[in-house]
Amino acid sequence: MKIIEKLISIKEENFILTNQRALFWKETSALILSDLHLGKTAHFRKNGIPLPSDIILEDLKRLSSLIDHFNPEKVIIVGDFLHAGKNSEFEIYKNWKLQFPALKIILVKGNHDRISEKYLFELGISDIYSVYQENEFTFSHEDLKNENQFVISGHIHPGVVLQSSTRKLKFPCYVVTENQLILPAFSTFTGLDTNNYFPEAQKYIFTQDSIHLIQ
Repeated sequence: MKIIEKLISIKEENFILTNQRALFWKETSALILSDLHLGKTAHFRKNGIPLPSDIILEDLKRLSSLIDHFNPEKVIIVGDFLHAGKNSEFEIYKNWKLQFPALKIILVKGNHDRISEKYLFELGISDIYSVYQENEFTFSHEDLKNENQFVISGHIHPGVVLQSSTRKLKFPCYVVTENQLILPAFSTFTGLDTNNYFPEAQKYIFTQDSIHLIQ
């Protein structure tokens, strides 16, 4: 797996965007991601929709590669760590977490994270917040609409549509405004919201081989 990096500065701190749907905050040694949606494919299979079982395995493999690459002290998950109730993917995740016993995982709860905190702690989550603040940055699953703080959020699975010579192409992206950074969904099994909510924003689209800024 190739990890492409793009360094940006926000409030004089350094964030490395990657083409693997997560970013690294250098000053705090934190890997930051959103919308893992653990259990989503198992939930769909349980309801009669045939899906391959290796989607979550591939997502966790990408996460392992990012952890090995950056060697973070902690991971901040900005909501929707889970998709639905307990299912077979919980055990897959618990076994995966055994590879990183000392890694601190902070969860900012999203609208899908509705199971009891007891189960979240059993999955290896270290701390749970509805809103988390560190240095000058606030982490919330959804936009707080507060211009007095810089918010790092997820939830909308942002994407961009570009027109090629023959067809329209959709790309996941990071959205950066004066007061907010919206993360792409970490899970590859998510749709893209391509509505242009932030026409003046910087949008960093990415593929497996590149990251490009469009405005």
